[in-house]
Amino acid sequence: MNVDARVVAATADSLAPTPEIGRVGVIGAGQMGNGIAHVCSLAGLPVVMLDIRQEALDKALGVMGGNMDRQVKRGLITAEDKAAALARITTTTDYASFGDCDLVVEAATEKEDIKRAVFKTLLPHLSPRCMLASNTSSISITRLAAGTDRPEKFIGMHFMNPVPVMKLVEVIRGIATDEPTFQAIVGLAHKLGKQTSVSEDFPAFIVNRILVPMINEAVYALYEGVGTVGAIDLAMRLGANHPMGPLELADFIGLDTCLSIMQVLYEGLSDSKYRPCPLLVKYVEAGWLGRKTRRGFYDYTQDPPRPTR
Repeated sequence: MNVDARVVAATADSLAPTPEIGRVGVIGAGQMGNGIAHVCSLAGLPVVMLDIRQEALDKALGVMGGNMDRQVKRGLITAEDKAAALARITTTTDYASFGDCDLVVEAATEKEDIKRAVFKTLLPHLSPRCMLASNTSSISITRLAAGTDRPEKFIGMHFMNPVPVMKLVEVIRGIATDEPTFQAIVGLAHKLGKQTSVSEDFPAFIVNRILVPMINEAVYALYEGVGTVGAIDLAMRLGANHPMGPLELADFIGLDTCLSIMQVLYEGLSDSKYRPCPLLVKYVEAGWLGRKTRRGFYDYTQDPPRPTR
């Protein structure tokens, strides 16, 4: 293709109509997946939520109901809004249920091989118009998109946790993502009541490129004996006005997720400053992943939680 042809193609792309998103699929019923389903259903969109385990889907519906109850108590939504939103959500373990979706958002574990396997299973069941988004917090959108049959309709849509509360969505275009897909996803984020920050497709994007190395440095400070868990978190809460200390935040995110992001940064940028702290690796190897396993830098079997170091 010569230069003039590329200009014509780009112009045609920018003038193409923005696809409408009337039905959303969500893959994964964990913390992020159920949060995405929650906000989409409250925005009036029918949602199909898939997980490989029915018990995970049942648990997710309970979590969403509890989270919506809190919104009702705070006057953010009505009881009728809650009932209508939950009625819009269909749960399934069958990928064929995504056949009439306009967008499917993948919110699986932050492991590239798992995400690739998910998309490989998903693709045969989609309509040609269906767009794909990954909620990845660090993995290359371009690389994930290249493994599908529609890289031009593939985009990163990184929600923050907890999704119903946090107002930001990072939008990440892959090298092949077309303008109509980008505009459709930005429009959807705004419909969900979110603000968007557009990131280039570099490892960990914007938020985690800055946040997770800070957490890793806090783990190094603990590892090297600079301070205790309590001292480090107190210092950052009161000294930097952070609402949550970095080690407490790591437990909230999940230490396995923090480690995965640091590994993506370290491997993707080949810079020693991103080397995961050996103590972080040790905690993950022990299965001490934070709140979800009730033990990380804090022991959540205690009330209040007590530092483990």
